[in-house]
Formats: sequence, C-alpha cells, structure tokens
Amino acid sequence: MGVDLDALAEATSGAVGSLISTTFLYPLDTCKTKYQAEVQAQGHQKYRNLSDVMWEAISTRQVLSLYQGLGTKNLQSFIAQFVYFYGYSYFKRLYLEKSGSKSMGTKANLVLAAAAGACTAIVTQPLDTASSRMQTSAFGRSKGLWETLSEGSWSKAFDGIGVSLLLTSNPAIQYTVFDQLKQRLLKRQPSNKMELATKDSSPEALSAFSAFVLGALSKSIATFLTYPAIRCKVMIQAAEPKGENQQVQSKPKTVMDALYAIWIREGAFGFFKGFQAQILKTVLSSALLLMIKEKISKTTWVSMLALRRYLFVTQGRLKSP
Repeated sequence: MGVDLDALAEATSGAVGSLISTTFLYPLDTCKTKYQAEVQAQGHQKYRNLSDVMWEAISTRQVLSLYQGLGTKNLQSFIAQFVYFYGYSYFKRLYLEKSGSKSMGTKANLVLAAAAGACTAIVTQPLDTASSRMQTSAFGRSKGLWETLSEGSWSKAFDGIGVSLLLTSNPAIQYTVFDQLKQRLLKRQPSNKMELATKDSSPEALSAFSAFVLGALSKSIATFLTYPAIRCKVMIQAAEPKGENQQVQSKPKTVMDALYAIWIREGAFGFFKGFQAQILKTVLSSALLLMIKEKISKTTWVSMLALRRYLFVTQGRLKSP
C-alpha cells in the first residue's frame, strides 16, 4: 500500500497549524494551567483570578517563564495533531473502501474521531504530562523534558491517561452538537436557499461566519460538559506543590482524589474554576488552527506531490542502466 498523500497532507498542515497557534497562545495557556492546578487549602488561595498569575510573572520579573515548557508543548501538540489528522484521514479512507459508501454517517464519524483521539492520547501522554508539570512549576524553576520525565517511575509519565481517554469524547460531543445546530439553522433558511442546497452535491450551505459561530458554540458546550474531567487531569499532572505559602499536602493521584479535593475545599463551583479561561484559549486555538490549516493545506499537498514525483524520477534514474 502506497503512502496516503491526502492523509499525510492533512496531518502535516494540521500539525503546523497547531504549532503556530500553540506558540501564539502559550502565555495564556500557562496562566490557565497554573490557575486550574491550584486547589484552595484552609481558606488560602494564591490565585483569585487569571490575571493574578500574569501579575506574579511580571512582579517577579519572570515574564519569560510564561513560556516555560513551550518546546515540550509544541512537540506534543505537533505530534498529537499529526497523529490525529493522519489517523482520522486513514480510518476514514479505510472505512469508505471497506463499506463501499461515498460518505460517512454521523455515528461512523464519531467512532472514527474517537479512535483517532484515543491513539493520539496514548502516543502523546508522556509529553502532555511533562508539559503540564513544566507549566505548573514555580516561575523560573522549570526543568528540562528528560529531567521532568525522569522524576519518579516512568508510570508517572502516564498520569491522567484514563482521563485523557475519557476526554476523547469532547470532540465527539462537539461534532454532534455542531451537526444538530447546523441542521436546525439550515431548516430556518428561506426555501429558495434550501432548494439550491439540495440541488448541489454538498448540502452544507453554511457561511464561513455561521460555521465559525456554531463551531465556537459547540466547542463551548462540549468543554462545559467535560470541564470537571479537564480540571482533574490538570491537577493530576501538575508539578508537586513546593515553595512558600504552599499548604496543600500533596497533589491528587487519581480522578477520585481530585474530585474529592475540589468538593471539600472549593465546593461545587470549584469544578468549573478556570472555565472562562479554558473557553477563551480553546476557541482561539481552534479558530487559529483551522484557519492556518486551511491556508496551508493546498500548498502542503502540492509540495508533497512535487516531492513524490521528484523521488519517483530520481528512483527511476537510479534503476536505469
């Protein structure tokens, strides 16, 4: 079986888009992660809002520390997006070939997206854990990738793998909500537009603005439904609390430990601490990623096609006597 050029182009453009968006939004991501990881103890709370994290970096002259772990996060993000887009494109092509269908239904799409997400979570979990530890370390005290992963047993590098697999439901929920909202919006369009849409090969007649709004809304709903698990994952993967004013005895080791700590120390609202920052970062990141991916996907495909032709010609010349 030859190389799936379309899947490779999708994977590469998605990975590059993720790399750029991750770098651009990394300071916000660091503030968000440190804010989410903290659990109130005995009435003491170091960060009362997201701006407190930013102010700490500025007041201690550690602004550059907002980028601590950026290399690891970029590596994790690049690999994650590459694996996901390639896996999804490959599974989709395989499904269509085996089933003989020309298109996929919603259920099949969700299953394939979940499968690609699960593969991605398993492959990139150590890097995800390391980047979370780096981001939640005290400003200026972050360690390198190998030193971070070498702390404790290698099993700790897979802290939160269960939650990561659970969170593969996030894009599935997002897609389902998006599809339902899209169908309702299309039904409300004037009948003449609907008739034009049914005559075309592709009935998804949403404008770019409508698609962006529905995408942001569906992502917000999916994030809201899965946010307690997102915060638990950050707490489990966070660096061990050290330094002054740290009254937390130790970080949670399991999801139940994290849920219990939040409930006892912060109450029900604690499960959604940092939700606004998560939504802001997620929506901006998704918008930037998809925008960049769409802009470079055609260029990437053409470049790979040219490279394949070059390699084919070169191989033919080498084989010729």
